Amino acid sequence: MAAALLVAVGPADAGPAHTATGHRWITDDQGRALVLTGLNTASSAKSRPDGLPWIEEADVQRESDALGSDFVRFLIQWRNVEPEPGKYDDGYLAQVAERVRWYGARGIHVMLDLHQDVYGPAVKGNGAPVWATESDGLPVAERSQWELKYIEPGTVRAFDHFWGTRPGGRDLRAHYAAAWAQVAERFAADPAVIGYDLMNEPFGGSVQGPAFEAGPLAALYRETIAAIRRVDHDSWIFVEPEAVSANWGLPSGLPYLKDPRGDGARARIAYAPHLYPLPMDLGGGYTGDTKKWVDRTLASWREQTEKTARRLGAPVLVGEYGLDATLPGALDYVAKVRSLTDEMGAGTAYWSNDPGSWAPWDQQLRPTPLLPVLDRPAPKAIAGDPVSYAWDRTSRTLSVTWRPKADVRGNTEVYLPARLFPHGAEVTGGGEAAGFDPKYRTLLVTSGRGGAKEVSVRIRPRA
Repeated sequence: MAAALLVAVGPADAGPAHTATGHRWITDDQGRALVLTGLNTASSAKSRPDGLPWIEEADVQRESDALGSDFVRFLIQWRNVEPEPGKYDDGYLAQVAERVRWYGARGIHVMLDLHQDVYGPAVKGNGAPVWATESDGLPVAERSQWELKYIEPGTVRAFDHFWGTRPGGRDLRAHYAAAWAQVAERFAADPAVIGYDLMNEPFGGSVQGPAFEAGPLAALYRETIAAIRRVDHDSWIFVEPEAVSANWGLPSGLPYLKDPRGDGARARIAYAPHLYPLPMDLGGGYTGDTKKWVDRTLASWREQTEKTARRLGAPVLVGEYGLDATLPGALDYVAKVRSLTDEMGAGTAYWSNDPGSWAPWDQQLRPTPLLPVLDRPAPKAIAGDPVSYAWDRTSRTLSVTWRPKADVRGNTEVYLPARLFPHGAEVTGGGEAAGFDPKYRTLLVTSGRGGAKEVSVRIRPRA
């Protein structure tokens, strides 16, 4: 599988990637490569006046117990961060920080996502404050397919004013970057926060495609990256492409974005596309001719994602994927996406943890058939340069291969679900078991003895 792993190297001025295989990885403070897996939290934050998700601490504990999550994409709202121009709500950020602590106490890495859909509430969406919405009085009609509100005149005009592609208006991008700096300054020293997703599913208004991504979007990203780096030198910064193309497997025109930290191994810019293949994005299942179409889209999506990641010199994290799990073939689709991202060496955040038909639990918080599909063995942190990892359901074997590195400390950590490993695990191959944490169902594996250049282990349930 080594050849199948995404090879992400930047342009000539980016320098070489920092791992022996050429793959960029998000790493922890011990230098271990992280395989980030978890859920989005939560769609409910979009509509609630307080901009906070529905969860309590017990819900975070349930997610940790049921899924072994080591990652969460946590939605926050610009309207709550900056309710008035230049005035920030410290109380809101304190409530966000409380919830971040719930995740951090359970070893779950948090990515804060400044979320928007259809720009903001003033144009029937979520995200931007009313004061930052300049729609010039143009209408926005309700639509049965919510995505169609993006092309309503008022929504397009609001985006055009935000991006500065329409003359006149205020510099709303400067406000956006300053709001991010406020968030980053608040969380720069928080060990649970791994980084910041700059904008959910950017939309260009009347400017679309490569002209938008290489122009207004890249300009906003550069301005925001610079603002964050003035207050937070080390956290990862995640960038998304334009959603209406990249989500469906079409090319992205997002250019290389320089990190003030430096190029190559010093840079901490990550690529965080979403995956919603047509026609599933419009409510279809994963069967028959639709399945064939989706499979072609997945192949195209992977090709284009890897191409963009190479250009950015960035690791990949799939910020959203998912569907109504009651649709025909849905569980097969989720399993396929997880296998695909394993091959790519990409992290994932499933959409979402809100109880219902898309989630691993129903409205009464009882497990749904989706839960065991998401709850699968996987490495969490790899003590070296990962070469490959894969879970084989038929043989019930998790295989992990890596190349030890002198500057990496700690052991490889592997999550093993209790339903599949009720009596523990047997480890064969070059590595050795070094302990098991029953609370987090985490197996520790050393690189073995003798200084091997490459270590391969196979982990199976103990009889």
